[in-house]
Order: sequence, then structure tokens, then C-alpha cells
Amino acid sequence: MPTPSRQIRAAYTDETITVYQAFSPEIAEPAAATGRFPEAFRVERMTWIKPSFLWMMHRSDWGRSAGQERVLAVSIRRDGFEWALANSALSSYDSRVHRSRDQWRREVRQNPVRVQWDPERNLGLQPLPWRSLQVGLRGEAVHRYVGGWITSIADVTPLADRLRRERDAALLPAERPYPLPDGLAGLIGAG
Repeated sequence: MPTPSRQIRAAYTDETITVYQAFSPEIAEPAAATGRFPEAFRVERMTWIKPSFLWMMHRSDWGRSAGQERVLAVSIRRDGFEWALANSALSSYDSRVHRSRDQWRREVRQNPVRVQWDPERNLGLQPLPWRSLQVGLRGEAVHRYVGGWITSIADVTPLADRLRRERDAALLPAERPYPLPDGLAGLIGAG
């Protein structure tokens, strides 16, 4: 069976989903040590979380981009992740999801979360024919994320470096299709 063109694939349990972010050591090291983001993490800015490990590797160049030298695996509550999706707007207009461009513009203004679909990546970081989800949190969503959704934070930079060197698929986090509650797939343009 072919992979759907837009499907959330992630590492998850019954209670949590793992998302990835990359930061400077100033933010990442205390976050991994304490399980909480330090004061240097700016809650007034939009922050992007990514369920796809390889998309995060593409975005951070395996944790080698300036300001993204540390890759974090952030375990968050699934009810928080699903709240984010339910309170999101697509980053761009999609006629399959929106009745009009005006409807889309209203959603962007009203919702504290952005979602966008970008090409998933392979171990060589080349684009694949299906898309991976990114979730941008701002305002209330960032406060909920840092204040209540996070259950643990781990520094996975050594894994990123090892995968960059070895390109061994067996080392990748076990990501599988994420089961969306009724109604959320259409809202975020999945499928």
C-alpha cells in the first residue's frame, strides 16, 4: 500500500508523541538536563516542532547549523499535540481544505498554531514524494507547550551525528503513522 501524500509519522506511545527541535547549546543543554526550557527560550516567538526525525536532520543539517547545534527529542502529551492541531491553520491556502482565501486568512489570524507539509527526507536528506508535518506554536500554544505538555527532553545530537556518518536506517527512531482523532485529518489537510 503506498504511503499517503500527507501523513503524520512519529514515534509515540499511548500517552505521548516525540517531536524534535534544534537549538544552541545555551538552550538545549539546560533543557535536556532539567526537562524544561530555560529562560533563554523565548516564549514570545513562534517555535516549530517536527514529528519527523529526518526532517529535523534536514532542517538542522544533522545538528551542524548555527544556532541548531543540539537536537532535542521532546516528549509531549498527545492531548496537547492534538489540541495544537485542533487550534491550527495551514501555513498556506489549500482549496481542498478552505472554502475561500478569506476563510483561510481568518483561520491564520485566529489560531495560535500553524501547520505546514514539507517533503519528507531520506537518510541522504533528499526529498521523498510524500510530506511531513511541521507545527508552529505561538502565543497561547507556546505557553501550553512549555508549561504543561512536555513530559521529557533528551539530547539526541550524538544519534544525529552517528546517523550522519553511518546512514544506518536501523538507528532511526521508530516512526509510524499517527492515528488522528476524527475531524483533525481534514482540518490539517492530511491524506
